[in-house]
Amino acid sequence: MKLQGVLVAAVLLVVVGRMAGQEQPAETEPKPAQDEKLRQELLSRVEKDQAARKAMMELMRRSKEIDPNHPDIKKLLEIDRQNTAWLKEIVEEHGWPGKTLVGEDGAHSAWLLVQHADHDVVFQKKSLDLLRAAVEEEEASPQDFAYLTDRVRVAEKKKQLYGTQFVQEGGKLVPQPIEDEEHVDDRRKEIGLEPLAEYLKFAEEYYMPQEDEKGE
Repeated sequence: MKLQGVLVAAVLLVVVGRMAGQEQPAETEPKPAQDEKLRQELLSRVEKDQAARKAMMELMRRSKEIDPNHPDIKKLLEIDRQNTAWLKEIVEEHGWPGKTLVGEDGAHSAWLLVQHADHDVVFQKKSLDLLRAAVEEEEASPQDFAYLTDRVRVAEKKKQLYGTQFVQEGGKLVPQPIEDEEHVDDRRKEIGLEPLAEYLKFAEEYYMPQEDEKGE
Protein backbone atom coordinates (compact mmCIF):
# COMPACT_ATOMS: atom_id res chain seq x y z
CA MET A 1 0.00 0.00 0.00
CA LYS A 2 2.96 2.32 0.46
CA LEU A 3 3.53 2.38 -3.28
CA GLN A 4 -0.10 3.23 -3.93
CA GLY A 5 0.08 6.08 -1.43
CA VAL A 6 3.01 7.53 -3.35
CA LEU A 7 1.21 7.06 -6.65
CA VAL A 8 -1.86 8.88 -5.38
CA ALA A 9 0.34 11.83 -4.48
CA ALA A 10 1.83 11.77 -7.97
CA VAL A 11 -1.43 11.34 -9.85
CA LEU A 12 -3.85 13.34 -7.74
CA LEU A 13 -3.02 16.77 -8.96
CA VAL A 14 -3.99 16.27 -12.57
CA VAL A 15 -7.75 16.57 -12.42
CA VAL A 16 -8.27 18.01 -8.95
CA GLY A 17 -5.96 20.88 -9.70
CA ARG A 18 -7.86 21.76 -12.83
CA MET A 19 -11.45 21.01 -11.78
CA ALA A 20 -11.66 21.68 -8.05
CA GLY A 21 -10.28 25.11 -7.50
CA GLN A 22 -8.18 26.19 -10.43
CA GLU A 23 -10.91 26.86 -12.94
CA GLN A 24 -10.62 30.62 -13.12
CA PRO A 25 -12.85 32.81 -15.31
CA ALA A 26 -11.29 33.04 -18.73
CA GLU A 27 -10.48 36.41 -20.23
CA THR A 28 -13.20 37.61 -22.59
CA GLU A 29 -10.73 38.02 -25.40
CA PRO A 30 -7.52 36.18 -24.51
CA LYS A 31 -4.45 37.67 -26.09
CA PRO A 32 -2.74 35.44 -28.67
CA ALA A 33 0.49 33.81 -27.52
CA GLN A 34 3.70 35.37 -28.77
CA ASP A 35 5.06 31.90 -29.41
CA GLU A 36 2.22 29.73 -30.69
CA LYS A 37 4.53 26.86 -31.58
CA LEU A 38 5.82 26.66 -28.01
CA ARG A 39 2.26 26.90 -26.67
CA GLN A 40 1.17 23.98 -28.81
CA GLU A 41 4.15 21.90 -27.67
CA LEU A 42 3.26 22.56 -24.03
CA LEU A 43 -0.36 21.56 -24.62
CA SER A 44 0.72 18.41 -26.46
CA ARG A 45 3.04 17.36 -23.63
CA VAL A 46 0.32 17.93 -21.05
CA GLU A 47 -2.06 15.79 -23.09
CA LYS A 48 0.41 12.89 -22.88
CA ASP A 49 0.99 13.59 -19.19
CA GLN A 50 -2.73 13.42 -18.51
CA ALA A 51 -3.25 10.25 -20.56
CA ALA A 52 -0.51 8.47 -18.62
CA ARG A 53 -1.97 9.54 -15.29
CA LYS A 54 -5.48 8.53 -16.26
CA ALA A 55 -4.11 5.07 -17.07
CA MET A 56 -2.49 5.04 -13.62
CA MET A 57 -5.77 6.01 -11.99
CA GLU A 58 -7.51 3.08 -13.64
CA LEU A 59 -4.73 0.75 -12.51
CA MET A 60 -5.02 2.01 -8.94
CA ARG A 61 -8.78 1.51 -8.96
CA ARG A 62 -8.43 -2.07 -10.18
CA SER A 63 -5.50 -3.21 -8.03
CA LYS A 64 -4.93 -3.33 -4.29
CA GLU A 65 -1.23 -3.96 -4.80
CA ILE A 66 0.69 -2.48 -7.72
CA ASP A 67 3.90 -3.85 -9.19
CA PRO A 68 6.43 -0.98 -9.38
CA ASN A 69 7.60 -2.50 -12.67
CA HIS A 70 4.15 -2.29 -14.24
CA PRO A 71 4.38 -0.84 -17.78
CA ASP A 72 1.95 1.99 -16.91
CA ILE A 73 4.19 3.12 -14.06
CA LYS A 74 7.32 2.95 -16.20
CA LYS A 75 5.60 4.92 -18.96
CA LEU A 76 4.43 7.65 -16.59
CA LEU A 77 7.88 8.05 -15.06
CA GLU A 78 9.53 8.19 -18.47
CA ILE A 79 7.08 10.86 -19.66
CA ASP A 80 7.86 12.90 -16.54
CA ARG A 81 11.61 12.61 -17.16
CA GLN A 82 11.28 13.63 -20.80
CA ASN A 83 9.01 16.57 -20.01
CA THR A 84 11.31 17.80 -17.26
CA ALA A 85 14.41 17.66 -19.46
CA TRP A 86 12.57 19.52 -22.22
CA LEU A 87 11.12 22.17 -19.89
CA LYS A 88 14.53 22.84 -18.36
CA GLU A 89 15.82 23.74 -21.82
CA ILE A 90 12.83 26.01 -22.44
CA VAL A 91 13.31 27.81 -19.11
CA GLU A 92 17.01 28.22 -19.85
CA GLU A 93 16.20 29.79 -23.22
CA HIS A 94 13.09 31.85 -22.44
CA GLY A 95 12.84 32.15 -18.68
CA TRP A 96 9.53 31.06 -17.19
CA PRO A 97 6.96 30.65 -20.02
CA GLY A 98 4.27 33.07 -18.91
CA LYS A 99 0.90 34.12 -20.30
CA THR A 100 2.32 36.67 -22.72
CA LEU A 101 4.69 34.18 -24.32
CA VAL A 102 2.50 31.05 -24.44
CA GLY A 103 -1.02 32.14 -23.48
CA GLU A 104 -2.92 31.37 -20.29
CA ASP A 105 -3.34 27.68 -21.06
CA GLY A 106 0.30 27.37 -22.10
CA ALA A 107 1.48 28.96 -18.85
CA HIS A 108 -0.75 26.59 -16.88
CA SER A 109 0.67 23.67 -18.85
CA ALA A 110 4.23 24.70 -18.02
CA TRP A 111 3.30 24.67 -14.34
CA LEU A 112 1.74 21.22 -14.64
CA LEU A 113 4.90 19.78 -16.16
CA VAL A 114 7.13 21.13 -13.40
CA GLN A 115 4.61 20.05 -10.77
CA HIS A 116 5.22 16.51 -11.97
CA ALA A 117 9.01 16.83 -11.97
CA ASP A 118 9.22 15.16 -8.56
CA HIS A 119 12.46 13.40 -9.51
CA ASP A 120 14.16 16.83 -9.80
CA VAL A 121 13.29 18.89 -6.73
CA VAL A 122 16.16 21.29 -7.45
CA PHE A 123 14.46 22.24 -10.71
CA GLN A 124 11.09 22.47 -8.98
CA LYS A 125 12.57 24.91 -6.43
CA LYS A 126 14.15 27.01 -9.17
CA SER A 127 10.85 27.06 -11.02
CA LEU A 128 9.03 28.06 -7.83
CA ASP A 129 11.15 31.21 -7.61
CA LEU A 130 10.49 31.96 -11.28
CA LEU A 131 6.79 31.28 -10.85
CA ARG A 132 6.63 33.63 -7.85
CA ALA A 133 8.05 36.43 -9.97
CA ALA A 134 5.68 35.56 -12.83
CA VAL A 135 2.67 35.77 -10.49
CA GLU A 136 3.79 39.20 -9.32
CA GLU A 137 3.89 40.28 -12.97
CA GLU A 138 0.47 38.66 -13.63
CA GLU A 139 2.15 36.22 -16.00
CA ALA A 140 1.16 33.12 -14.01
CA SER A 141 -1.65 31.88 -11.79
CA PRO A 142 -1.50 32.34 -7.99
CA GLN A 143 -3.22 28.96 -7.66
CA ASP A 144 -0.46 27.29 -9.66
CA PHE A 145 2.06 28.92 -7.34
CA ALA A 146 0.21 27.54 -4.30
CA TYR A 147 0.24 24.00 -5.67
CA LEU A 148 3.95 24.09 -6.50
CA THR A 149 4.72 25.64 -3.10
CA ASP A 150 3.09 22.69 -1.37
CA ARG A 151 4.74 20.19 -3.71
CA VAL A 152 8.21 21.50 -2.94
CA ARG A 153 7.58 21.75 0.80
CA VAL A 154 6.33 18.15 0.95
CA ALA A 155 9.39 16.97 -1.01
CA GLU A 156 11.58 18.71 1.56
CA LYS A 157 9.71 17.01 4.44
CA LYS A 158 8.10 20.28 5.47
CA LYS A 159 4.45 20.95 6.21
CA GLN A 160 2.45 22.28 3.29
CA LEU A 161 0.75 25.67 3.42
CA TYR A 162 -2.37 25.25 1.29
CA GLY A 163 -3.39 21.60 1.75
CA THR A 164 -3.18 20.73 -1.94
CA GLN A 165 -1.21 17.49 -1.58
CA PHE A 166 -2.81 14.21 -0.51
CA VAL A 167 -1.86 10.64 0.23
CA GLN A 168 -3.99 7.51 0.46
CA GLU A 169 -4.35 6.00 3.92
CA GLY A 170 -6.76 3.24 4.85
CA GLY A 171 -8.67 3.58 1.61
CA LYS A 172 -9.18 7.31 2.08
CA LEU A 173 -7.45 10.46 0.90
CA VAL A 174 -5.90 12.61 3.59
CA PRO A 175 -3.93 15.84 3.26
CA GLN A 176 -0.23 15.75 3.92
CA PRO A 177 0.62 17.59 7.19
CA ILE A 178 -0.36 21.27 7.05
CA GLU A 179 1.36 24.13 8.82
CA ASP A 180 -0.98 26.20 10.99
CA GLU A 181 -3.88 24.04 9.80
CA GLU A 182 -6.39 26.15 11.70
CA HIS A 183 -5.90 28.97 9.20
CA VAL A 184 -5.44 26.93 6.02
CA ASP A 185 -8.78 28.05 4.59
CA ASP A 186 -7.78 31.68 5.09
CA ARG A 187 -4.65 31.09 3.04
CA ARG A 188 -6.59 29.16 0.41
CA LYS A 189 -9.18 31.95 0.11
CA GLU A 190 -6.46 34.55 -0.24
CA ILE A 191 -4.91 32.66 -3.16
CA GLY A 192 -8.26 31.92 -4.82
CA LEU A 193 -8.85 28.30 -3.78
CA GLU A 194 -12.03 26.77 -2.36
CA PRO A 195 -12.19 25.59 1.31
CA LEU A 196 -10.15 22.48 2.07
CA ALA A 197 -13.18 20.36 3.02
CA GLU A 198 -14.80 21.08 -0.34
CA TYR A 199 -11.57 20.25 -2.17
CA LEU A 200 -11.19 16.99 -0.23
CA LYS A 201 -14.80 15.99 -0.93
CA PHE A 202 -14.29 16.46 -4.66
CA ALA A 203 -11.01 14.56 -4.59
CA GLU A 204 -12.54 11.59 -2.78
CA GLU A 205 -15.51 11.45 -5.15
CA TYR A 206 -13.29 11.57 -8.20
CA TYR A 207 -10.38 9.40 -7.15
CA MET A 208 -11.98 7.05 -4.63
CA PRO A 209 -15.39 6.14 -6.10
CA GLN A 210 -17.38 3.82 -3.88
CA GLU A 211 -18.15 0.36 -5.17
CA ASP A 212 -21.79 -0.19 -5.98
CA GLU A 213 -23.52 -1.75 -2.98
CA LYS A 214 -25.84 -4.48 -4.18
CA GLY A 215 -29.19 -5.08 -2.55
CA GLU A 216 -29.76 -1.44 -1.62
